[in-house]
Amino acid sequence: MKNKKHIFLILVLLLCIVFVTDIFTGNAKISFSEGVNALFGSSGNEITDEIIFNYRLPKAITALLAGSALSVAGLLMQTLFRNALAGPDVLGVSAGAGLGVALLTLLTGTSLYPVIASLGSMTQVVVAISGAALVLLLILGVSTRINDSVTILVLGMIFGYVAGAAITILQSFADPDSLKVFITWTFGSLGAVTWDKMPLLLILVLSGVIVVFFLQKALNSLLLGEKYATSIGLNVKRLRVTIIIITAIITGTITAFTGPIAFVGVVIPHFGRSFFGTVNHKTIIPATLLLGGILLIVCDIISQVPISNRTLPINAVTAVFGAPMIVWIVLKRKKL
Repeated sequence: MKNKKHIFLILVLLLCIVFVTDIFTGNAKISFSEGVNALFGSSGNEITDEIIFNYRLPKAITALLAGSALSVAGLLMQTLFRNALAGPDVLGVSAGAGLGVALLTLLTGTSLYPVIASLGSMTQVVVAISGAALVLLLILGVSTRINDSVTILVLGMIFGYVAGAAITILQSFADPDSLKVFITWTFGSLGAVTWDKMPLLLILVLSGVIVVFFLQKALNSLLLGEKYATSIGLNVKRLRVTIIIITAIITGTITAFTGPIAFVGVVIPHFGRSFFGTVNHKTIIPATLLLGGILLIVCDIISQVPISNRTLPINAVTAVFGAPMIVWIVLKRKKL
């Protein structure tokens, strides 16, 4: 117990360190004193205040929320499908969310757009959540008929490819301006969330995460198999639907605001289990939240490395980190 508390304390301290580092990292050189003054008042320089408070701070908060939320979504999917490589991007959930955003972005200027955009500022979030939920429902439908986790994984990837094919078709009919906007979105970016969008992001993500904490016992029971969970009085069908709704909301919301971010949801739950030596969700859920936030903030810091005054796409950085980690997971387990 003491060791777990020490590990949690170290993770919290590490999260605080990388969060502050992210705020002070960027192409614009800002001294520590100027940054602190900008955060808690004014540095005396309007440009510095603008960069720190209206760009870097919300970007760091977005990185924390996105990393934590995607990691929890991956944990839920791995528990539900009992598959070590289940995750929002691997099982095509992120691709489904991307398809929803593609419909919104690439149909701009067509007769269908006014109908799609009728929800105003919520439109992109709603279509992303709907796309994610659609893929999850397809996967869940398959999982009720097929018990083999590898087959479910492959079929999930196929659903993702189908969503990607639909996106490609939409791209072929899109006008150049809409196409450019969508391609830029697919790179992934943590800097698109402004303060006026932040409340919506916080409400949707935190609501989903809070519900997950109430599912700890149910998720632990599910690890022992659906028959066992049913035998102790757990409504497995209701739990499945709940997990689908939460995962769709979390993945769809994050994808809508930041673009697709790969690998985080797959690898972080494994690190949580390895660090704490347990599969108990009472420990793994907060561990996953902390580790996911730390990883994505670190990736954001790396993406700020000055290269011709540009930042690297966050999706590319997470792929560089995530791909070797997945290889490590497969080698460690010696099977999927």
